[in-house]
Amino acid sequence: MKKSIISLLLIIMVLLVSISSFAATPELENDLLYLYQEEKVARDVYAELYDMYGLRTFDNISNSEQNHMDAVEYLLNEYGFDYIDISDERGVYQLPELQDLYDTLIEKASGSIIDAIEVGATIEDLDIFDLDEMLSKNYDDEVDRVLNNLKKGSENHMRAFIRQLNKYNESYEPQYISQEFFDNIV
Repeated sequence: MKKSIISLLLIIMVLLVSISSFAATPELENDLLYLYQEEKVARDVYAELYDMYGLRTFDNISNSEQNHMDAVEYLLNEYGFDYIDISDERGVYQLPELQDLYDTLIEKASGSIIDAIEVGATIEDLDIFDLDEMLSKNYDDEVDRVLNNLKKGSENHMRAFIRQLNKYNESYEPQYISQEFFDNIV
């Protein structure tokens, strides 16, 4: 009996060590820091587009993107990753590729309300693609749970933007996810 308890405790300790060492990998840190800023791009673009066009969908989804940021922030804190250097200022990003993305999206969206809604669909298209890529890495149950919830939210956002485009008799062709996956979402 004593050997069974000791064996069980050893197994639990090995599992805890492997889970904690896996969870705190540099790859997970890079993915979460990128995701946090990618969600910030979405939040900031939608806030800017709401200011430009007053379309309620942008305001609602911008607020939802803040919730996405909060979920990723939870993971960053949970796994002890430092993100203090990331500015909360609208339109300011630590990663040059995300700064370029923000600038490009705002420029494209400035053309018309239809361009702005297409930008929204593009953001969600990219988010879903990136979330699927991160989910394929099978980090751990907690990370996967959060990523799956974010993906569901992005799918809802995609549907909202497609409904808006339909009001203008416009359509969207996915740029990152497959047409089949897009069709299943909408």
